[in-house]
Amino acid sequence: MPVLPNISFENLEVAFASKSTAELRKMYLIFATLNNNLISDLGIGLANLAFKLKIPVKGIMKRTMFGHFCGGETIAESIQACKHLAKFGVHSILDLSVEGKGDEASFDATSEEIYQTMVESAKTDYMPFGVFKVTGLGDYHLMIKVQNGEKLEGEEQAAFDRMKARVDRLCKAAHDLGLKILSDAEESWFQNVIDDLTYEAMERYNKERCVVYNTYQMYRHDSLDRLKKAQDVALEKGYLLGAKPVRGAYMEKERERAQELGYTDPIQPNKEATDKDYNAAIEFCVENGVHLVCATHNEISALSLTKLMNLHAIDPKSDRVYFSQLYGMSDNISFNLAKAGYRVFKYVPYGPVEKVMPYLTRRASENTSIAGQSSREFELIKREMKRRKASRQ
Repeated sequence: MPVLPNISFENLEVAFASKSTAELRKMYLIFATLNNNLISDLGIGLANLAFKLKIPVKGIMKRTMFGHFCGGETIAESIQACKHLAKFGVHSILDLSVEGKGDEASFDATSEEIYQTMVESAKTDYMPFGVFKVTGLGDYHLMIKVQNGEKLEGEEQAAFDRMKARVDRLCKAAHDLGLKILSDAEESWFQNVIDDLTYEAMERYNKERCVVYNTYQMYRHDSLDRLKKAQDVALEKGYLLGAKPVRGAYMEKERERAQELGYTDPIQPNKEATDKDYNAAIEFCVENGVHLVCATHNEISALSLTKLMNLHAIDPKSDRVYFSQLYGMSDNISFNLAKAGYRVFKYVPYGPVEKVMPYLTRRASENTSIAGQSSREFELIKREMKRRKASRQ
C-alpha cells in the first residue's frame, strides 16, 4: 500500500504561493468586507444599482469582487487565470456563470459557449472538465411537467427534445475531445429529469472511461440512497458512474416550497446530518469504484478523503478521484493538495461583469453565512500577511 503524503491545510506559504503581497492585501480588503454582513450587503446592493443605472463601475468590480472570484469576462481572459493556477499544479474548469433569458435563442447560445470552453480546454493539459446546468440548455417548466408525469405535446415535446439534444451534444463533445463533464444539480422538483438525462449520457459515453458525472446534493435526505441506486444501475448496465457529492445550494428555497405546497421537506434536519451523509457518500464512492469529484470547502472532509485513498491504495494522481473548490476560496485546501500531488481543480466562473452579478451576490451571501467561511478565509490571510512581514525582517 503506498504511503500518501502528509497534508497540512495550515501551510500558508503553499496556500498563498500564487499571490503577490499586493494581491494578498487586496484579498484582505475583500474578505474584511465580506466578513461584515451589513457592509457586504450594502456593497453588492450598490453595485447592482450602479449597473442598473448604467454608472461605470465595471473597472472597480474587476479590481475587487469580480477579479477575485471570477477568471475574466471571456474564455480567453479566463484561460490566463487558469494558466496561472496551473503553475502551482492546480487545474481548472471554465464555468459560464451567466443566467440566460430562458428562450430558445439563449439556450442555443449557452450550449455553443460551453462547447467552445471545451474546445479550448482540450488544447491544454490543465483544464480537464466541462460543466453545464440543464436549466441553461432548456426550459425548466418542461422538466417540472415531465417529473410530474404530465404528457408533453406539440411544441413542448419539440422543445424538450432540443434540450436533450443540447445535453447530448456537450457530453459527446467531452467524450470526443478526451475531456470529462459535470452535470450540475438543481432544484428537487425537476432533479429527477436531470438525473435521467445524465444517466442516459453515462450509458452512452462512460463505457471505456468515466466522462460524464452527476451531482448529488447531500443536504437532501434521499441523496445517499439515490447515489447507491445509481451505482447499482451502472453496474447492471455496464458503465462507469461518475459522482460529484456536494453539500448543496438551494436549502431555503427547497424548505419554503415544501411548506407552501404541503409536501415532505426533502432537506436534512440539520447540518450534522448533511455532513454525515456527505462523508458517507465519499466513503461509498471510494469503496465501490465510483469515479469521484470531491467538491468541498470543508477541511475535515478533504483530509478524510486523502486517508481513505491511502487505505484503499488509490494513487493521488489517479483520475479516480478529484478534489474541487471555487476560484478565490479555500486556497489552503486546493494548493496544499496540489503540492502533495493530488488532482485538484478550481471552478473558474466567467462572463460579462454585469451578468455575473447574481453569482457574485451568492458568493457574498455564502461567505457570510456558511459556518464562518469568510472569517476563516480572513484569518488565514491575516496570518499569511504576518508571516511574510516576519520573514522580511
